Amino acid sequence: MSKSTIINVKDLDSGKNGKVECSVNGNIPFTIHSSLKNYYTLVTNGVLDRERNPDYNITFTAVDEGSPSLSTNKTITLRISDVNDNAPVFEQNYYEANIMENNSPGLSVFSVKARDSDSGQNARVSYLLVDTQLNGNPISTYISVNAESGVIHAVRSFDYEQIKTMNIFVKAQDGGSPPLSSNATVKLNIQDQNDNPPQVLYPVQTGGSLVAEMVPRSADVGYLVTKVVAVDVDSGQNNAWLSYKLQKATDRALFEVGLQNGEIRTIRQVTDKDAVKQRLTVIVEDNGQPSRSATVIVNVAVADSFPEVLSEFTDFTHDKEYNDNLTFYLVLALAVVSFLFITCLVVIISVKIYRWRQSRILYHSNLPVIPYYPPRYSDTLGTGTLQHVYNYEVCRTTDSRKSDCKFGRADSQNVLIMDPCSTGTMQRIQNEKSILDEPESPLEVSYIMYSVHSTHRDAVDQSAEISELIAAVPPPSSRSVTEKEKDMIEKARFGTMRWSNTKLPGESSALSGVWILDNLTDICV
Repeated sequence: MSKSTIINVKDLDSGKNGKVECSVNGNIPFTIHSSLKNYYTLVTNGVLDRERNPDYNITFTAVDEGSPSLSTNKTITLRISDVNDNAPVFEQNYYEANIMENNSPGLSVFSVKARDSDSGQNARVSYLLVDTQLNGNPISTYISVNAESGVIHAVRSFDYEQIKTMNIFVKAQDGGSPPLSSNATVKLNIQDQNDNPPQVLYPVQTGGSLVAEMVPRSADVGYLVTKVVAVDVDSGQNNAWLSYKLQKATDRALFEVGLQNGEIRTIRQVTDKDAVKQRLTVIVEDNGQPSRSATVIVNVAVADSFPEVLSEFTDFTHDKEYNDNLTFYLVLALAVVSFLFITCLVVIISVKIYRWRQSRILYHSNLPVIPYYPPRYSDTLGTGTLQHVYNYEVCRTTDSRKSDCKFGRADSQNVLIMDPCSTGTMQRIQNEKSILDEPESPLEVSYIMYSVHSTHRDAVDQSAEISELIAAVPPPSSRSVTEKEKDMIEKARFGTMRWSNTKLPGESSALSGVWILDNLTDICV
């Protein structure tokens, strides 16, 4: 019994009417005692459990001794404060969970939950692993638990062949002072996965030596040649259940393999016509999903004596070496052919790109030029309709060569026939040709033609394939400018013709020059 609170009661009457008796309602673990007049102490008379009754409504009744007696009631609410008297409780004390082997690290495996009936900080639950050992390693290297949520995670990938089951002890601890805790056990079962192929134990596959099973030619039907022995480290009826099949054989009508036991037996009588060297390929499969398999090669010698077997099987090794060499050379040849193909492809693409760039450079080099008047030029002597004679500079590309120049001969059909009155014209043509033949000559063209008389201009073949034409135009004072010359000069303004201020031999006037025609099919002079 412990004290709880003190209550004071007063009655203003005197004498017997002022005497007061105080009491509390029943069915509560409380009572009152009076140690002084009109003072009462509320004490407990039982165990208080906040988790059962967090508060109590207590009614005090005060009655005087008067006649008639008068009374007063007063109700108070008493709240019970919490102490950390309850440990966390798991929903189950024992859990069991399964996880497939070859899991990814960090995978959520399972979760546990504990509750604390206390309140506040006393009810705050955190989870941690009880430090135990598994295969000599701390359990924390395999499993971790989230302190707030109780979710269990796999730290590493599990292998059924190494660990089949593990017991995990999880502690739930509250935040009281001192803290209270409880434990739960989680059994984690690792489930097998068909991740291992069968392993052939016999016949042993050796890299250098050759092992052959002897079968006498007198062997009857059902003669046991040998037995293929294989195991699977996986477990379960499917993953470890093996079956044997004959995949290839030199003579499939001579041997068979037991489906379940792997025994190789003859299925007919051996005859003298059967080859001495018999090669069998046996495949061993499990029944897992997906199925895994292994192959084994069994060499069988159908002979009655060992020397006969030795002479026949000596070239088995040579055949293997030959096959290995053949594979190597085939791979090498394929690599060489692929390299040559790629090289040729790169070269072709490079040439295409180079030619395309050269054509672009040549295109941009043929830009129109701006005409200008010579400072000493006077327009007073002109008798034709052309007002000015334009001077142009010759523009050549960087890859032009002297070998590109072609000169017309006097007897060529592409040379204009000279008028007899035109004295000195042929001499000027020969002098101009000698100038162009010089190595330092800046003028390199495909064809040269001088026009001295308008009556002979129609002699030019309009269909001639000439890339450039140079026409020597005499000063306007010597004759009038024809309509074709006007058209030629107009096209010079738009880049079809270009004028060069080259002084020709025999011409004293500074107005002499040459017209460079880019396309003879456009202009015929």
